[in-house]
Amino acid sequence: MKPANLTGQSPSHLCASADAERLTVSVHRDIVAPFDQLKAAAATEGFDVAILSGFRSFEKQLSIWNRKATGELPVLDSNAKPIDITSLSDHQLVFAILRWSALPGASRHHWGTDLDLFDAAARPAGYVIELIPNEYDGEGMFSPFSRWLDQRIANGTSFGFFRPYDRDRNGVAPERWHLSYGPLANDFAGELTVDVLRSTIEAADLKLKDVVLSHLDEIMDRFVKNTNPDVP
Repeated sequence: MKPANLTGQSPSHLCASADAERLTVSVHRDIVAPFDQLKAAAATEGFDVAILSGFRSFEKQLSIWNRKATGELPVLDSNAKPIDITSLSDHQLVFAILRWSALPGASRHHWGTDLDLFDAAARPAGYVIELIPNEYDGEGMFSPFSRWLDQRIANGTSFGFFRPYDRDRNGVAPERWHLSYGPLANDFAGELTVDVLRSTIEAADLKLKDVVLSHLDEIMDRFVKNTNPDVP
């Protein structure tokens, strides 16, 4: 992909409007068919797979980042509990944000290959999904769906989808709701270099930019490249 696609600044790689309307979100055009297969397989087990988040633009990710950096949105600790950011240095705040939110330009959601999924059949009326571990683990409302995904991924019948943040690797916190279409995402991950990301950040109105740029190599290694290597 072109750098503008990799960093969420151009949507030219996304699906046609008819597919976008049917899926409720925009995704990469080449994942529509495998997602339909996953959704159909889940339906046979009583799950209604829905996408909470697909493609996310650079501007959207930038807004999330800047609002977290200024305290307008909560910054969470490893247990998904809010942190008092006034107690953190700028360096600590950057790395705390990265635990749950991607650096603008480095989000896998920019590619349209990555989805945040839930089981609409298990969602209570009026419930606002938070995308936190308690919803997908243990007795959480989406845990049966999550365990079904575990089985499909383990036996190679997940139609190319896998969890990039399957466990804690001291980078991004585990995200059981986040699935990635491996055959495409793995290629795009290889194309996103630190130089592409640096030039993107330098041109952006990013809060804590100086801290980010001074630690960009570490951020790249720990929070961008440090994902599940078992790609379908």
